[in-house]
Amino acid sequence: MSVNKEIKRVTTHILQEMKNHGEKIAMLTAYDYSMAAIVDAAGMDIILVGDSASNVMAGHETTLPITLDQMIYHASSVVRAAKRALVIVDLPFGSYQGNSKEALNSAIRIMKEAGAHGVKIEGGVEIAESVTRILTAGIPVMGHLGLTPQSIYKFGTYTVRAKEEAEAQKLREDALKLQELGCFGIVLEKIPAQLAKEVTESVHIPIIGIGAGRHCDGQVLVLHDVLGINKEFKPRFLRQYANLYDVMNDAIKNYIGDVKSKDFPNEKEQY
Repeated sequence: MSVNKEIKRVTTHILQEMKNHGEKIAMLTAYDYSMAAIVDAAGMDIILVGDSASNVMAGHETTLPITLDQMIYHASSVVRAAKRALVIVDLPFGSYQGNSKEALNSAIRIMKEAGAHGVKIEGGVEIAESVTRILTAGIPVMGHLGLTPQSIYKFGTYTVRAKEEAEAQKLREDALKLQELGCFGIVLEKIPAQLAKEVTESVHIPIIGIGAGRHCDGQVLVLHDVLGINKEFKPRFLRQYANLYDVMNDAIKNYIGDVKSKDFPNEKEQY
């Protein structure tokens, strides 16, 4: 039996109940009103306004360039569309690292100006002070461990994280620390499935995986990857559910052809 059939709005409490009942949690990204409305109407549990907007919406190579103002713009667009899903927003690079007061101010702006329901923040014990400060303001926080794209220049690569025991052990400890601080859930990105299974079983809060295997409490992917709007990005962990690039490309070519051949607009399409 699904625990969330008749609910108006998914909450962190409902996500916890879903984990307790063994019901998997579905999470996708969205960055604008029109797409978020479709994702929400389909019955999504969580919509993540990811800093991946830096890549898929703005064309940057990494997630680093996107600003807090831009994240608030994307988030407010998504919040207007989401009637059911819990809307979580990434704190972008530079808006929380090394300064817990700035982290709190960033999170407050996202909640007040965008109307979001919580924030996601990358890192473990090193951001404990920021997490604590945000939580004391009553703002729900989701953690993010494993491959943390905002640290890409430190890692130097987007390969699988925590394959070595030392890094795996730190990840286990970080997950327990984030739970202890009060995070309502954690995203695990691109780590070995067995490690993700261990972490999922060792904490009582929901664990959402991306490239972290089937044993997590839920899964998250980037909407544009799932729909096949991005042609280039095809990692092992991605299942593409549509090929919208070709559908849209064909439609646009047909439009161009109809305009050029004077077929559009026809008699019925004018006043």
